[in-house]
Amino acid sequence: MAAPLWPLHGANLGTLLRTCDAVGACLAVPRFPWVPEALRRGNTLRRPACVHWVHDPPGWLARERAAGTRVVGVELAEEAVRLGDLPAARGRTIAVLGHEQTGIPPEVLDLLDTVVEIPMVGTGASLNVAVAGSLVLYKLAGLL
Repeated sequence: MAAPLWPLHGANLGTLLRTCDAVGACLAVPRFPWVPEALRRGNTLRRPACVHWVHDPPGWLARERAAGTRVVGVELAEEAVRLGDLPAARGRTIAVLGHEQTGIPPEVLDLLDTVVEIPMVGTGASLNVAVAGSLVLYKLAGLL
């Protein structure tokens, strides 16, 4: 499951929704007023997409983790695993994607089982949420 729980740009959510479909995953999004329209606008799928609505991201992640779900954060951190070294998911897994400018909120970092980073050789500090989420989803699905 991809979880861009603090989205900045609506266009990226539709793109990530299509990637979720491509790898057999669901999308978990917050119930911000603009998110349903962003998903409708970006959804080019011919069948209904798997979308979970999250009202309390930290609480939802804590409950998922307590139920045995592996929670992987996509974030720059000292202890982060390089994307190439991330093993494929063997069970229910959530890939948490932070805000495109500020990342995953500090109060959520303790809820992560693993942190993965996407190596970059250019001068940019991050990728947009759709690109980062797509790369991590394909890796978790064992398709890369």
